[in-house]
Formats: sequence, structure tokens, C-alpha cells
Amino acid sequence: MDSSSPANFYDFLDRMKHPASVDLVRSIKSFIVSFSFHAADAERDGKKLQDFLLTMEAAIKDHPLWYGATEEEIDSAIEGLEKYLMTKLFSRTFASSLADVKRDKEISEKICLLQNFVRPEHLDISREIQNETSWLLAEKELQKINAFKAPREKLLCILNCCRVINNLLLNVSMSTDRRPAGADDFLPVLIYVTIKANPPQFHSNLKYIQLYRRQSRLISEAAYYFTNMVSVESFILELDAKSLSMDENEFERNMRKAELASAENLRPVDSEPASSSGEPNPITRRHGKEIKIETYPYMEAEVGELRVGDVEDLLKLYKEVVIKYSNLCDAVHSLSLDKALALAGADHRSHMPHTLRSHPRNEGNSDVSSSDLAEESPTN
Repeated sequence: MDSSSPANFYDFLDRMKHPASVDLVRSIKSFIVSFSFHAADAERDGKKLQDFLLTMEAAIKDHPLWYGATEEEIDSAIEGLEKYLMTKLFSRTFASSLADVKRDKEISEKICLLQNFVRPEHLDISREIQNETSWLLAEKELQKINAFKAPREKLLCILNCCRVINNLLLNVSMSTDRRPAGADDFLPVLIYVTIKANPPQFHSNLKYIQLYRRQSRLISEAAYYFTNMVSVESFILELDAKSLSMDENEFERNMRKAELASAENLRPVDSEPASSSGEPNPITRRHGKEIKIETYPYMEAEVGELRVGDVEDLLKLYKEVVIKYSNLCDAVHSLSLDKALALAGADHRSHMPHTLRSHPRNEGNSDVSSSDLAEESPTN
């Protein structure tokens, strides 16, 4: 079993509940609290975490709770500690600077434009290794990255994506007697898959993994695939006509068309919105009046599907909802008691709109517990 599997993570938490672990728990709490003593600094915070993990690894090896433990069990404990610490410190350490947020927005917006016209042939991907089914699987793995807080699990999303691509290349090379796939085949496919996936907060996720993943585990296969993904980010940010098998004038023309299409999509639509099937939205009738049921495009969206560029749309929709709610409240309050009862057909108090409530995220305390860390791990 993987030393970082959920079962072993909760084994680590269970050991932390043992009375003999009081000294370890005290050190963990003190470390978490220490982050509130100074402003966020990604490089300094990353080094601080790496040093603490090394210190705790030595302490755990000598601790009675791990007496006679194997190297794999010690490694499992440190992996559990990393996950616990970074889940607690996530809001402090992830996308912690304005520069990171801007870079996320920049790369996401550029990928949105490139999605309109970049094709495999523009990246010199040969036909025999083009496989939309495998690529879609790789895209889905990459799009899961924001579903997790632990650096290892974010990294695993990247590894799973790269493994799907690598397996495809190996299968093609064996079935067609091609030379073994190398970086010349792998990297262009990874670039194309990343453009198609447009992973959320791409830059911030890479930086987070680089700074907070245990350095002793960012080696071998993990280091190779992660380095390739960092190269993909740089390539996309600097991508121009010279980066593609495309004429410069054609590239500029495609970019302008994509920008116009993007601007058109963001423009408010005055006409009646249509349903997802293309048909006009259904109409319901209440109190003798026809009421159009509006379409809200994010109702069925999952967290991992949202992009930085969606913030503007979400803010606009939020304002519209608040304005409509406020107008509804004003209208209800302006009605006389008799009219309100006539409309409601019952006690008006049971039909008054509820006050909107915000739902602040429960940050939890610093106690070592499993209840505030329930998080599904990606498939290994």
C-alpha cells in the first residue's frame, strides 16, 4: 500500500491522539501558530516548512510511538504530517500574493484564446499518437488539481495526467514499431492536453507544489513530470507564432478572432436566454401571470471546473440576485397586510423571504483531528 494512502494518513492522526504524543502535538500547534506572526512570504514559508518536516522526521524516528517502525511507516507519518500542516495552512500559503493571482489570470485567459484555434498539427504532434480518448482522460486528471489541498495530492494529479500520456506513447511505439517515445513526443502532447484542460490556478498550483512538497519526494519520476509541467507553463506564457507551425499573420488573425469571440461571450445578452437544449426557456404561470425561468450557467458547475475568468461573471450574477432580492423585499414590505394574505393564501409570516445568510468557511482549530481533514485522495 502507498505510504501516503488515506488509511495511513488517518493512522497518523490516531497516533497523534495518543497521550504519549503530547510533545509532538505541541510542536505541530506551535508551528502552525507561528505563521500568524509575520506576513506571507512564499519562499520563506516554504523553507520554514521543509526545515520543520526534517526536524519532525528525526523526532518521530526517536519517538516511543514509532518504536521499531519501518522506514515505510516513518515515511507514512511524515506524509501525513505534511498533509495535515498544509491543509491547515492552505489559505495562508496558496496563491498568497497578488502577483500569483495575476499570473493565474494571465495564463488562463491566454489558454482560453488558444483553445479556439490551436490544433495538434500546430505542435507537430504526429497523427499516429493523436488519441482524443486518452487525451481526455489526461485532461480530467489535470482538472482535478484544485479539489485537493495537500501538495502531494496536487502533484499526483499532474503525475496521473503525465502517466496517461506516457502510456499512450508507449503503446503506440510498441504497436507500430516506432522508436521509443522521448521528450520530443511527450512534451508537445502535454502542452496540447494542458491547453485543452486549462487547469484552474495553474501557476499557483505549480508554485505551491514546488515550495511545499517534501523535497526528498520531489525526485525521479515525480521530478521529471513536474519539470515538464513547469516547462509547459513557460511555453504557453511565451507562446507566439514562432512557437507553432503556423504563419505569423495567421496566428495574429486567430488571436484577434479569439479575443473578439471572448469579448462577445462576456457581453450582456438582451434577448431571452435559451435552455441548454437550444429551446426557449420554459414558462411557468403563477397568480395568472407568465414568469420566465432564467438560466444560470453555473448552477451545475463543479468547483474544479471554474476558471479565474469566471469571477467577473459570478460577481455580475451575484449583484443581479442581490438587486432582485432587495426589490422583492421592498415590494413585499410595501404590500398591505390584507394584500399579502390574499397573495399568500396563508399566514404571511410563513411566506416572508428569509434573510440571506453568508456561510463563512469553518477554518477549524489547530487540534489534530480527522473530522476537519476529510478529503478524498486522488487515485494513485
